[in-house]
Amino acid sequence: MQLEIMPRKKRLPAGRAPLLLLLCQLVRALDVPLDSKLLEDLVQPPTITQQSPKDYIIDPRENIVIQCEAKGKPPPSFSWTRNGTHFDIEKDPLVTMKPGSGTLTINIMSEGKAETYEGVYQCTARNERGAAISNNIVVRPSRSPLWTKEKLEPITLRNGQSLILPCRPPLGLPPPIIFWMDNSFQRLPQSERVSQGLNGDLYFSNVLPEDTREDYICYARFNHTQTIQQKQPISVKVISVDELNDTIAANLNDSEFYSAKSNRERPPTFLTPEGNASHKEELRGNVLSLECIAEGLPTPIIYWIKEDGTLPINRTFYKNFKKTLQIIQVSEADSGNYQCIAKNPLGAIYHTISVTVKAAPYWIMAPQNLVLSPGEDGRLICRANGNPKPRISWLSNGVPIEIAPDDPSRNIDGDTIIFSNVQERSSAVYQCNASNEYGYLLANAFVNVLAEPPRILTSANTLYQVITDRPALLDCAFFGSPLPTVEWFKGAKGSALREDIYVLHENGTLEIPVAQKDSTGTYTCVARNKLGMAKNEVHLEIKDATRIIKQPEYAVVQRGGTVSFECKVKHDHTLIPTITWLKDSGELPNDGRFTVDKDHLVVADVWDNDGGTYTCVANTTLDNVSASAVLSVVAPTPTPAPTYDVPNPPFDLELTDQLDKSVQLSWTPGNDNNSPITKFIIEYEDAMHEAGLWHHQTEVSGMQTTAQLKLSPYVNYSFRVMAVNSLGRSLPSEASEQYLTKAAEPDTNPTAVEGLGSEPDNLVITWKPLNGFESNGPGLQYKVSWRQKDGDDEWTSVVVANVSKYIVSGTPTFVPYLIKVQALNDVGFAPEPAVVMGHSGEDLPMVAPGNVRVNVVNSTLAEVHWDPVPLKSIRGHLQGYRIYYWKAQSSSKRNRRHLEKKILTFQGSKTHGMLPGLEPFSHYTLNVRVVNGKGEGPASPDRVFTTPEGVPSAPSSLKIVNPTLDSLTLEWDPPSRPNGILTEYTLKYQPINSTHELGPLVDLKIPANKTRWTLKNLNFSTRYKFYFYAQTAAGSGSQITEEAVTNVDEAMASRQVDIATQGWFIGLMCAVALLILILLIVCFIRRNKGGKYPVKEKEDAHADPEIQPMKEDDGTFGEYSDAEDHKPLKKGSRTPSDRTVKKEDSDDSLVDYGEGVNGQFNEDGSFIGQYSGKKEKEPAEGNESSEAPSPVNAMNSFV
Repeated sequence: MQLEIMPRKKRLPAGRAPLLLLLCQLVRALDVPLDSKLLEDLVQPPTITQQSPKDYIIDPRENIVIQCEAKGKPPPSFSWTRNGTHFDIEKDPLVTMKPGSGTLTINIMSEGKAETYEGVYQCTARNERGAAISNNIVVRPSRSPLWTKEKLEPITLRNGQSLILPCRPPLGLPPPIIFWMDNSFQRLPQSERVSQGLNGDLYFSNVLPEDTREDYICYARFNHTQTIQQKQPISVKVISVDELNDTIAANLNDSEFYSAKSNRERPPTFLTPEGNASHKEELRGNVLSLECIAEGLPTPIIYWIKEDGTLPINRTFYKNFKKTLQIIQVSEADSGNYQCIAKNPLGAIYHTISVTVKAAPYWIMAPQNLVLSPGEDGRLICRANGNPKPRISWLSNGVPIEIAPDDPSRNIDGDTIIFSNVQERSSAVYQCNASNEYGYLLANAFVNVLAEPPRILTSANTLYQVITDRPALLDCAFFGSPLPTVEWFKGAKGSALREDIYVLHENGTLEIPVAQKDSTGTYTCVARNKLGMAKNEVHLEIKDATRIIKQPEYAVVQRGGTVSFECKVKHDHTLIPTITWLKDSGELPNDGRFTVDKDHLVVADVWDNDGGTYTCVANTTLDNVSASAVLSVVAPTPTPAPTYDVPNPPFDLELTDQLDKSVQLSWTPGNDNNSPITKFIIEYEDAMHEAGLWHHQTEVSGMQTTAQLKLSPYVNYSFRVMAVNSLGRSLPSEASEQYLTKAAEPDTNPTAVEGLGSEPDNLVITWKPLNGFESNGPGLQYKVSWRQKDGDDEWTSVVVANVSKYIVSGTPTFVPYLIKVQALNDVGFAPEPAVVMGHSGEDLPMVAPGNVRVNVVNSTLAEVHWDPVPLKSIRGHLQGYRIYYWKAQSSSKRNRRHLEKKILTFQGSKTHGMLPGLEPFSHYTLNVRVVNGKGEGPASPDRVFTTPEGVPSAPSSLKIVNPTLDSLTLEWDPPSRPNGILTEYTLKYQPINSTHELGPLVDLKIPANKTRWTLKNLNFSTRYKFYFYAQTAAGSGSQITEEAVTNVDEAMASRQVDIATQGWFIGLMCAVALLILILLIVCFIRRNKGGKYPVKEKEDAHADPEIQPMKEDDGTFGEYSDAEDHKPLKKGSRTPSDRTVKKEDSDDSLVDYGEGVNGQFNEDGSFIGQYSGKKEKEPAEGNESSEAPSPVNAMNSFV
């Protein structure tokens, strides 16, 4: 049974002192408590705990699961009947029963049909004590049939007429939900004029032209199978009176015309129900739904009344625009006559519905399980009601009691079975069946005859905590058969409780109505029957009530001001209260203007809506109290414009309650200068250790003027206070009087204790010393202790002062030590310090890594593996492993030179690493060393490895010499880094036309031993672009590019010479020479007449543009010099005269890889070298040719 405090109590009278305080019960039925340990031991008849509903509609697309769960001791076995006969589960391969349960699973998803298993099922759970049966479970598959095919004619009617669109959905199981939609699956709007009836039909009280549509569709939704069926669309056309008269005029005579008035005015008539009266029958507990739908013009309004009564207020609801009246949880009292009234301006009609409420059986008293001891009496009562009155019948272990085995202790009296002097064989499960024409009820109740000594189910030593002056309830849940008696004792040797201050409950609970402090103690409950005795102790503690000793007070504050509510709480010292503030019984606004600080609620910048009731609630685990105050917000009174500033400093500092480690400081705040003080900052000075230096002590709310300060020993304190508002901090107050605290032993020990050796044979112990403030007294010293971690030695200690380091000499190399440093002074020692671990000094490792292996990954990367060295040989903290490697010589036996050694360090205990950036086709040597904090160990034996060939770098240079009409000669230098053995060169070239378009590409292979090559049969006066690169077995290297032009033909050259020998050109050149000669003479004369004229210096200093070299591309003269009269005109070539592009030599420069400033890559990755020819052709003038300009062209361009 569920244990609960029963309402019936027994109070011990004060005058009956000899009577023990016993929890006595009349002989009655025992309930078996729901205690898992108890149920494991007790024999108990079966009890049905879970079953499928009586009307069980299943989904035919899923497996059928019929539930039947039961409990009992021993566990029950299960069997089934179907349609009143035994259902042999083993013979049907589709049916399985869940192990340890009676639940059936019928696998119809693999094969079979749900209809095959339609029927009435009943489960029986049986053990040696009896048999319990389930309800009759009627299993039916759900059905969602299609609409029958029908031809729906279009409906045409006049404006204002009434209309009923029938739905007539197919009969489904369970019945479908009906709704009307259009072709777009949008619900059709409903109103007082248009609505859906309970039968699914769509009713129009009167139609309007806008009701015309061709897609009135009735839908039926079958929820059980999640399917929707739809009826054929119905077409409705509403014709106005004018349209109808036009139609008549075209076909009939004038006498048949309709008047508009007759279609717009019509009193109500009922569309449903028909006639003036009808009858409705409903079952108790169901929803009673009454419906009246009327037609008429204007649209009628529906009203409902109950004759000779009123409609129940809390159970009456109106649906469908008041056309449907619903009463939930209907009872026999709701029977009677209900009248619906339909009204419009032209009249009213009435319909009376006579309602009769019938009732399927319902329980007045269902039979309850009986637990009796041998020889006891008891009874099972089964009382039910219904309309008509149900018939009561009894079964024993599932068999009608008339044919069940006879039991002499059993006597049947209608709805009651009386048991007298029961014996163990009287145990059975009885079924009560109450039935009438509307249904049935079936209840199982067992009679279990047990002989059990008392057991107390309440946990031992349960602690109860109760607030003083409140009731205390001490539980003593028990079980036994026969029913035990219970008595309570207080204290270890106390007598049974006799006083009238106690109340005893039938379930064993002891109640102290008004608990007092002296109620605290240990209480013992004792349960006895003739088979034995059991007892249990519980403990009771009485706590002081929580009280609010300073309540918030009513406050009036001006808008924009600040208000503070105080709420001081006194509580039991063992309980921790939680203070919560509420505004108007709700949470405080989530606003930074509201601040809660210990005992205060502060509201800053008050608004009008901040007014209200503020409540302080103090909660503990046992009780709570509250107090409230009202805040009124008023408009501010006009005042002169205030001046705002930082606060004035506090004054009148006073020290009170002076204790060894605390003192109370109080002060008087200065003027806040129109900005509320938000906090006070308290600082202290230690005149003994750090005179003149002020330190931060604490901060308190701006509402406080006192502070309890924690102090340290052996400090000569002075305090000062500063006030803070929104504008800043005030000046410090005057210092308080000095207060010297007593000396005490140190509270803390030095921190940052470490032990590290500086030499292989020492241990250096360091720590962060305490400052004077932390010393707590005079004579500060440190006790330094150490011992080997893995040894059995005792601690070695030394006391030092005024230092933060101690060196222990003569230690073994790199041995772990346990270290502790404890502070002490003249008063005593600090608490026991924490032990830290350190190590004595390190020495160089003794062993080199072994088994060094090299795996060459590719031409620039190698992987090195080694075996770790033994930890003992490291003689220190392992830092990692270090690889030394260097290049011995080139495999091509060129450029043999030694490079500096390179170093890579791998942290920790790694035993492998990668060597990147190696040179291809090279010999390397490496060794590995282990590294600790002291340094490196010996090197491993050298390992030699060779990198494979790689692709070469670009050829060092490429130049074009000896151009002729149809040939060009290329000369080059091999790559500076061949990275292997050169196998051949590849030369690709193609012509470039005057618009810089590239012609066809020619590919040519050249032997690797060549450094010169002549190309023949080229086109004359044509520019060519060359791509040149070397190859090794690993692939092609970077390319170098160049451009060159073959010579022009002789006819073109002769035409140019002819032009140069024309008379006008010769005359022009003579005139220029004459001008230059005149200029030289004038300069010579002026120099002789005016002294020295430093022409050369002027030329050098000012760089006269007339004697500077002119740009080659401009076609001007060459440079002027004193040593020669003239120099030959420079050839206007696009490249240097030797056609050479020279690369800078650099061993490690990124230029070799196209990353430097002297080279770049095309989008396809090919290298573009420097060449002096122009990248783009300048815009052509006249008849310029695309070849390089000759001296003649240069002169023509000058002219």
